[in-house]
Amino acid sequence: MNHAQLRAFHAVASAGGFTRAAEALHVTQPTLSGQVKGLEDGYGVRLFNRRGRRIEPTEVGHSLLEITRRYFSLEAEVEQLLAATRGLKRGHLRVGADAPYHVMPALAAFGAKYPGVRVSLSIGNSAAVLHDLIEHRSDVAVLANVAGDPRLVAEPLRRDPLVGFVHRAHPWAHRRCVPAAELPRQRLVLREPGSTTRRIFETAMARAGIALGEVLEIGSREAVREAVAAGLGVGVVSEAEFRRDGRLRAFTIEDLCLETVEYVVCLAERQQLRLVKTFLQVVKQTAGNG
Repeated sequence: MNHAQLRAFHAVASAGGFTRAAEALHVTQPTLSGQVKGLEDGYGVRLFNRRGRRIEPTEVGHSLLEITRRYFSLEAEVEQLLAATRGLKRGHLRVGADAPYHVMPALAAFGAKYPGVRVSLSIGNSAAVLHDLIEHRSDVAVLANVAGDPRLVAEPLRRDPLVGFVHRAHPWAHRRCVPAAELPRQRLVLREPGSTTRRIFETAMARAGIALGEVLEIGSREAVREAVAAGLGVGVVSEAEFRRDGRLRAFTIEDLCLETVEYVVCLAERQQLRLVKTFLQVVKQTAGNG
């Protein structure tokens, strides 16, 4: 079996398209298309349904993708095992995080200790980060409020309260605290449902018997910040993620228990891999010194 063709298929199916897959593998799109076509022709199968620029794995393609995920995950484990014999002078650690703020100190400490190890970081909401971890697309993850799951090993990293924030010209700009019952009187600017911040906030409001009112839903932290800065409503964010900005003012939300707990997480079956185990140790040391 042609390894390059199999990797090409896996990259295209995982990325959902030839363009992003070609960028990830650092090859040209025609080269990648030729490798996938070679695999299809060699076995007389069709692996993708092509609809213009959109592609979608066929039934056979979906089945093959499940196998290649395990296959390339095992390949990565082999690389990590062999790299361990050289004192972590090589290797590739894939880290997922729901925000850059908590993970950066650990990445800096890890890079200083093991400069030969390549580290890649992907940022997404908690649901997407957790999904990538379970699907072996990342080796470790840093994310908030991980529910009990026997597949995972989770170590607490830090705790942070949630705060509200408004534009500096908003009537609440000079208030240090705002009762939760007042929030529905304003349009709320919140992340998408997969966001941990939104889930914690909505759960706390529901427990207090307070309906949310009007919600403007936005898919990134940066966009939420810009929407609030434009005067479109009241935002809610982890205190650790609220950065100094002359346009904005933060306040405490009264009468609700609003707290995120950030964890470093890995799959239980992979916790003894040298790269994963070492990163977890570095994270603990970094948290202990913070």
